[in-house]
Amino acid sequence: MIYLDNSATTRALPEAADAAYRAMTEQFYNPASAYKPALIAEKAVEAARAHLAAALFCASGELLYTSGGTESNNMAITGLIKPLRGKRRIITTAGEHPSVYEVFRAQEGVADTEVVFVGLNANGTVNLDKLEAALTAQTALLSVIHVNNEVGAINDLETISALLRRRAPAALLHSDGVQAFCKLPFSPIATDLYSISAHKFHAPKGIGALYVKRGVKFAGGQAGGGQERNLRSGTTNVPGILGLDAALKLYRAHQAQWIAQMRACKLRLWQNLSTIPDVLLNGPALEAGAPHILNVSFPGVRGEALVNALSEREIYVSTGSACSTHKKGQNRILSAMGITGVRAESALRFSLCPFHTPEEMDTAAAALAEQVAFLRRFQRR
Repeated sequence: MIYLDNSATTRALPEAADAAYRAMTEQFYNPASAYKPALIAEKAVEAARAHLAAALFCASGELLYTSGGTESNNMAITGLIKPLRGKRRIITTAGEHPSVYEVFRAQEGVADTEVVFVGLNANGTVNLDKLEAALTAQTALLSVIHVNNEVGAINDLETISALLRRRAPAALLHSDGVQAFCKLPFSPIATDLYSISAHKFHAPKGIGALYVKRGVKFAGGQAGGGQERNLRSGTTNVPGILGLDAALKLYRAHQAQWIAQMRACKLRLWQNLSTIPDVLLNGPALEAGAPHILNVSFPGVRGEALVNALSEREIYVSTGSACSTHKKGQNRILSAMGITGVRAESALRFSLCPFHTPEEMDTAAAALAEQVAFLRRFQRR
């Protein structure tokens, strides 16, 4: 089996699964309780929070645990909008994950709210000239994805932050870092809010985090028992948090090696795929994009047909984001990049992890070349 859909989810590392298992069977106490074992669980959670804060170059008190990337993104946007008064402009890009894009869509038509979607360059990054033109004194919020989940384009958050401070200094900047965290070198965050999801870096599903810069006026998310500084109520997910912590420790110890391995395999895969006639690369140049995402079109064959054909051989790829609802033949992000029609319909996304081998890339590419040649024989002329 060759699994090449790691942007959808990853297999939990044994160390992460073991940490979660022990938290469920041994350290199962509710950290909100007052007796000693519960206090020990609370201490473990706060130690994990400190480790995550170190990786994000922030303070522990600036981190909220959530159920994952979708909640982090939803809460970031709604938690910033809720306290706003008067007319405001909120801006995002055409290349966002649905958990950002649809939240902005829901704000269209809301009184005193102007929603702006900024277009993309052909490589999948936000068009900075269009973004600069969209920024006004009334801008209250800008949300820009860090790494595009479809094609791996990397938005330069430092440049975007500087542009925002110059054009709309009162505005706040959020970024969906789900496909970036751990896959790009750890560095200080050039945003006011930043979302991550644990199951994208070999930790359990159902746990994520949101960085909220100290001093930001933020209403938080769900109400209830007052957990997470009364900004995100709900029983603390100790197994998820400790599983996240275990995976993060390994990424922090091996990140340079693991990034290099993903990029080497990505280059090897493209080197093989590029020998297939008429193949097209979608997104940024290989070295300019994220190390783990490769998007390629095979005109003459529908992407869904290739997914099914490869699945029969236990090679698993996708036509795009698992969270997107794609209408037949359409992909919102590829369309925003100017990729439509046959090229969009034949696109596949390959997303890698640090544990792939060059030999797996050779095997997957050979199977794909065979299937493309076979299926093209039946294309309509």
